[in-house]
Amino acid sequence: MQRSVTVMEVSPRDGLQNEDVILSTEQKLTLVEGAIAAGCRRIEATSFVHPTRVPQMADAEELCAMLPDADNVRYTGLILNERGYRRLRDSKRIHEAGLVVPATDTFGLKNQGLNVDSAVAMATEVIRDGVQTKFPVQVTIAVAFGCPFEGEVDLKQLLNTAQRLAHAGPVELALADTIGVAVPTQVREAFTQLKDQLSGIPLRAHFHDTRNTGIANAYASLLAGVSVLDASIGGIGGCPFAPNASGNIATEDLVYMLNRGGITHGVELSKLLRIASWLQDVLAKPLPSMMLKAGVFPPFTQQVRKEHE
Repeated sequence: MQRSVTVMEVSPRDGLQNEDVILSTEQKLTLVEGAIAAGCRRIEATSFVHPTRVPQMADAEELCAMLPDADNVRYTGLILNERGYRRLRDSKRIHEAGLVVPATDTFGLKNQGLNVDSAVAMATEVIRDGVQTKFPVQVTIAVAFGCPFEGEVDLKQLLNTAQRLAHAGPVELALADTIGVAVPTQVREAFTQLKDQLSGIPLRAHFHDTRNTGIANAYASLLAGVSVLDASIGGIGGCPFAPNASGNIATEDLVYMLNRGGITHGVELSKLLRIASWLQDVLAKPLPSMMLKAGVFPPFTQQVRKEHE
């Protein structure tokens, strides 16, 4: 069981990419700055994809030029192919490339025009370039627990894909429950086997809360030894190419669980709630975050009083 974890804040990319309201570059910068103020030190800032496919990310280079040079903050950019990788490297402001490889052929063809084998081959070339040029490249396997087009994902098939990617030398490997179908027993088994087979490669978990199992799945991944958890301020998110996929687990909900469980993470809940409330106003709709709805327990006033007793 992990007693200390890193929270990867993904709202500027995965959170915003599926929203009808397209934030200005300045508003995205405010979101990034709010995450930094709350203590987030790994932030998925944007994606380098075709603007006609994901118009919410059309300002990737402009945002990168404005990203604050904050102490110990590392920015990740998502990429789907070698062209995106070159754009990311040219931006000069992103510290790490985040590749996506599908667990199934159909999702891969719809999401990035590549089947599993082609995506693994592409990812291998990018990762090897990163190794040679000393530029960190991590990889996420999408729809790892279930595909909207092919259904169940065979665990042996998933582990085989992970092993093929691991041979190239990524700095980190993640499994993503892109459409929010996983359950804790499934998550724990997959990550336990992955950790056993890929010793030495740090593992990250990415959960969507489509069926209200996201936080439980996050806890299950910690039991299996995962050291990094993705989350999105306000619980916003989704994939434009995954029907009915809803938002990521809310960062503030995750941090509440970690706080109550005695797991250290370095993120301040009160400041998360402040930027989540701002984001809710900007998007002009209620956000999925349960902390925004129900509030913290015990209330902050009681916590402060107890600290001074």
